[in-house]
Amino acid sequence: MPQNHLTILTGASRGMGLAMAQQLLKSGNTLVCIARSTNADLAIEAKAADVTIEQWQQDLSQGEQAAHKLQAWLQAQGPQAFASATLINNAGMIPQIAPLSHSNVDDLATALRVGLEAPMQLTAAFLGATDSWTVPRKVLNISSGLGRRAMASQAAYCAAKAGMDHFTRCVALDEALKPHGAKVCSLAPGVIDTDMQVQLRGADPAAFPDRQNFANLKTGGQLTSPTDAAIRVLAWLERADFGTNPVADVRDA
Repeated sequence: MPQNHLTILTGASRGMGLAMAQQLLKSGNTLVCIARSTNADLAIEAKAADVTIEQWQQDLSQGEQAAHKLQAWLQAQGPQAFASATLINNAGMIPQIAPLSHSNVDDLATALRVGLEAPMQLTAAFLGATDSWTVPRKVLNISSGLGRRAMASQAAYCAAKAGMDHFTRCVALDEALKPHGAKVCSLAPGVIDTDMQVQLRGADPAAFPDRQNFANLKTGGQLTSPTDAAIRVLAWLERADFGTNPVADVRDA
């Protein structure tokens, strides 16, 4: 029986995605990172840890390309290659911060492709290619509280995360009918000190009524570091009851 545990991770080049990738560089793990850019330091760390890593440079607004590549790669590995297989859909983006009436339609399309379409495509490819595998399989979708709470000037991001939550519920129903179905969860990781937060704090107050709230999170020391957030998310992934609730929050008990 192989001892290698496979993790496929999107958005691994920076922020919490990079922190998760770094924490997954442990003996017995194989890591496939999918992001717009590769991270040279991550490759060096993987070599030092003697961990197999692949970094696929892919714009996830073209998610079908990544999904086709992932499906072919998994099929080439075969059902006996790994002791477990996990997909973490972490990549996302905030488009222009503005009311929908003032939003750029191309920008909206890109945000929805990265935040919702690509995770669905990658999940379909992952589950389809591994459907006959009998080893434990998991899909972890990194959602947001904004998928469950509306916010002005954030229609595309909120819609993408709400869609992620709901498609995860649907997939959970699908997989529950299978003898070796995957466990799936759409998890809100809390409020993290990333470039996305910088973007929100720097928005035009006239276009973004909640700007001051995000500024207060920073000055009040209420933001979780990417490293600590990654620890909490990966700990959730290892819970014995992972997937029991397909939509969850790391702040839940």
